[in-house]
Amino acid sequence: MGLFDRFLNINRRADVDPVCEPMHVYAPVSGDVLPLSEFPDPVFSQGILGQGIGIDPSEGRIYAPADGEISTAPSTGHAVGLESGGMDILIHVGVDTVEMGGKGFSMKVSTGQKVRKGDLLLTFDRKAVEAAGHPCTVAVVVTNSEDLGDIGITDQQTVPVGGFIFHFGNG
Repeated sequence: MGLFDRFLNINRRADVDPVCEPMHVYAPVSGDVLPLSEFPDPVFSQGILGQGIGIDPSEGRIYAPADGEISTAPSTGHAVGLESGGMDILIHVGVDTVEMGGKGFSMKVSTGQKVRKGDLLLTFDRKAVEAAGHPCTVAVVVTNSEDLGDIGITDQQTVPVGGFIFHFGNG
C-alpha cells in the first residue's frame, strides 16, 4: 500500500493483480461460479438486468471487479454499481436482501468515488443474510450488455477474488 493509499484510506485486496483489460470483469468475491440462468432470482436468471454470472461466495467481502467509478451505492448495502470502460456493472448480494434494510451489510464506497480493481466495496454478514431466509449468491451483471456484443464467460468452476469471470467483444 502506497503513501497515497494510506492517506486516502483505500483498502485494496493485496493478492489481486491490479492490471485490468478493457471490457473484462474480474471476480468481486471468491467462490463457485454459477451460470446466470441458475441464479435463484428470475430477474437475474432471465437476463432482464443484463448478461453476467452468479457466484456462491466463500466470504462476505465484495471487491471492485474492474477500475471505474461508483454509479450507485445504496444505503442498504446489498448492491453496488460501477461504471467501467463503457460497462455498467451491477453487483447484487443475495435475493430480496433489500428487504433487510441494511442489517448485515456495510457499504465502503460512495456514489461518484473512483475505485481500482481490488478495492473493497462492501461487506456482508453471511449468517445474517441466511438467518433472514435469503441465499447469499452474488450476481455480477452488466446492465448495458445488449450494447456490448457477445460475452465470453470463464470455464472455471471456482474463482478467486480478482480472477477473470467474463469479457465482451474479442477480449
